[in-house]
Amino acid sequence: MTVWRGMESASSGSSDPVDSLTQWSDRRLIDACRDGDQRAWAALIDRYKRLVYSVPVKYGLTADDAADVFQGVCLDLLSGLDNLRKVGSLKSWLARVALNRCYHLRKQQRARETTELDDLSEEPSEPGAAVSDLMASAEQDQIVRDAVRTLPVRCAKMIHLLFFEDPPLPYTDVARALGLAPGSIGFIRGRCLSRLEKTLRALGF
Repeated sequence: MTVWRGMESASSGSSDPVDSLTQWSDRRLIDACRDGDQRAWAALIDRYKRLVYSVPVKYGLTADDAADVFQGVCLDLLSGLDNLRKVGSLKSWLARVALNRCYHLRKQQRARETTELDDLSEEPSEPGAAVSDLMASAEQDQIVRDAVRTLPVRCAKMIHLLFFEDPPLPYTDVARALGLAPGSIGFIRGRCLSRLEKTLRALGF
C-alpha cells in the first residue's frame, strides 16, 4: 500500500507533524498538498481515513478489500488534487469515490465467482438511490469526527478513547491515558459530550 506507507513515512519522527496540522482547514491542507508538502498529505489522509474505510465496511466488504478500496481512493485523491475545485464537497467526493470502488470490486468478485456457474443473475446493482443511506451515514459520521476535532484537546482525546476505540476502553484505561483520576472521568465525559452536542447543533446536525 504505497500511499499509506508514504503517509506513515511522512508522519514519522518526534515532531509528530500530523498533530501539528490538525487545525488546518481542508483548503489549506489541499493547497499545501498541491505544493508537494508530505506533512499536509499525511494530515489530510489522517483526517478522512475513517470516512473512507467506513464505506467498504458498511458495504459489507472484508478487511482486506476495505484496505484495497482505501488505497484506491487515496490514489484517486492524489491524482485529482489539481482538479478538485469544491473543497467543501470533499467529504461527499471521498464517499462517492469509495462507493464506486466498492461497487466495481464487488462486481469483479461476483463475475469471477459466477463464471464457472454461468449465472450473473446476482450481479450487484449500480450505486444509486439504493445506497444513499450508506453515503449519508458515512458523511454524518465524518461530521461528528470533524466536530470532535474542534473541541478542546482533552475533550477530543477523551471522546476518541471512549467512543472511537474498538473495543471501547474502560474508564481506568482512559484515566491513565489522560492522567486523570478514574472517578473524574464520568463528570468530564458529561461536560465534553455537552460541548460536542452544542457544536453539532450549531452545524445543523
